[in-house]
Amino acid sequence: MTSPSTEVVGLTCGAALGLLHIVLASHAASLQRGYRWTAGARDEILPPLSGVAGRLARASANFLETFPYFAAALVGVLVTSSESSWSKVGVWLYLVGRLVYLPLYAFGVILLRSLVWNIATFGIVAIYVALFV
Repeated sequence: MTSPSTEVVGLTCGAALGLLHIVLASHAASLQRGYRWTAGARDEILPPLSGVAGRLARASANFLETFPYFAAALVGVLVTSSESSWSKVGVWLYLVGRLVYLPLYAFGVILLRSLVWNIATFGIVAIYVALFV
């Protein structure tokens, strides 16, 4: 049996990272609003989450905005057998960038967080380059 490619591992790790975002944001919201709210229908209108809970919710939403482009690029690379150093570097830039971005956002670190977001986004671009180079 052969080892999965960097691209397949990256896609799997990216999905796991998305799940981590959701779990952290969900638990932070539950801590702020209470587990009765979490288990309820959530019909009442509440003020936006604040502090770490709000930042984790926004980080999760931001991840969900970028992950489809990452996944689509990797699926394109895999389907067309376009794996290359571009796709491999892109996978690692995206994953490491998004992994570092999460605590930076949670702790409210400005500027550096934006730089890390740009690194992760460049990772997506690098994967698309692999499709056309």
